[in-house]
Amino acid sequence: MAAATSGTAQNPIIQTKYTADPAPMVYNDTVFLYTTHDEDDAEGFKMLDWLLYTSTDMVNWTDHGAVASLKSFDWVKRDNGAWAEQVIERNGKFYMYCPIHGNGIGVLVSDSPYGPFKDPLNKPLVWQKEHWDDIDPTVFIDDDGQAYMYWGNPNVYYVKLNEDMISYSGEIVKLADRPEHYQEGPWVYKRNGRYYMAFASTCCPEGIGYAMSDKATGPWSTKGYIMRPTERTRGNHPGIIDYKGSSYVFGLNYDLLHLETFDHKERRSVSVAKMHYNPDGTIQEVPYWQETKLEQIENFNPYRRVEAETMAWGYGLKAENHKNGGLYITDIDDNEYLCVRGVDFGKKGAKKFSVSAACVEKGGMIEIRLDSTEGPVIGSISILPTGGLDIYKQMSCRIKNAKGVHDLYFCFKGEKGNKLFNLDYWEFK
Repeated sequence: MAAATSGTAQNPIIQTKYTADPAPMVYNDTVFLYTTHDEDDAEGFKMLDWLLYTSTDMVNWTDHGAVASLKSFDWVKRDNGAWAEQVIERNGKFYMYCPIHGNGIGVLVSDSPYGPFKDPLNKPLVWQKEHWDDIDPTVFIDDDGQAYMYWGNPNVYYVKLNEDMISYSGEIVKLADRPEHYQEGPWVYKRNGRYYMAFASTCCPEGIGYAMSDKATGPWSTKGYIMRPTERTRGNHPGIIDYKGSSYVFGLNYDLLHLETFDHKERRSVSVAKMHYNPDGTIQEVPYWQETKLEQIENFNPYRRVEAETMAWGYGLKAENHKNGGLYITDIDDNEYLCVRGVDFGKKGAKKFSVSAACVEKGGMIEIRLDSTEGPVIGSISILPTGGLDIYKQMSCRIKNAKGVHDLYFCFKGEKGNKLFNLDYWEFK
């Protein structure tokens, strides 16, 4: 069991799956984080679908599972290659731009940021068949309403998207002068009248470089690094947002894999750090992820139904799909735990805890603790057999001495060597 050291260092924000290529989007006061997905058994790149996570506090993230996959495109025959995507909203619809490695870039559309995403074209949006440069699309809409899509490795291309966001006008433009150190993974955006292109810098190792321009089409002037290349990680891929008064840069690393092995495998994880601008618009360099500390920006409300796949840390656990939709937490072993940070129990405090759980045979116990895995126990609940791992029942216990704001730990106990039970959702009252 790996300890959550989030009080002193920034760990990957998702631990129940391997995630990469973060594409954050702010919508309805929520961060929607779309990611690629490295399979658990990946040696090289093994990427089949695209995932979604949400947060309103930057430290506790809810898993919404896969929102699209290679199967979303009927014209795609490949069984691998679901590479770095980005989602953007326009006129109440959500557009997901997806590279299919070796098959160009497709686009999916949804009426909701949660999906389902459907293919309106039944063909690629762009596909330059003479090379394999067509990866890593990034899309933004300028103040005048003109939308642009940039992409490419090792060259940089762009097109002007039409207002329908699923077609473009004019030709594909290849930048004559790509930014210095540019490798792939562009992230283009506008802030305070300035245009930015962040990107994964030349491999290997990769950092996050960036360039600036006075125009959406360039020319681009390289300014330096947002995060310097370091031997601690081979790759990177930026996503940048402003949210609730602060700026954040997302990227990727192999820190979760390195808890198990330093043998290189393409099993990556997303991290995020606060980012600061200088008065002239340039960006202050961000230390490596583990040398940053991410502050929670609002307290967590436990007095509601909370999906079990909501957490700040849950290393060793897995989130899987119910047959009829939704997710649950499984692969729970003795001595593992789930942490939700900054939970506000209020002045009166919690009196009761209930959980929806499923169990086949022996079951186990959840010790509910505050502030650490060794912190005070405010309640414990026995998870009894329900008749099957897909048969969920409500179980509850009384809670004592849970007042104010605390990190919440669900510590799992049971027979060693057994998968103990599955969890669907929980609630305090």
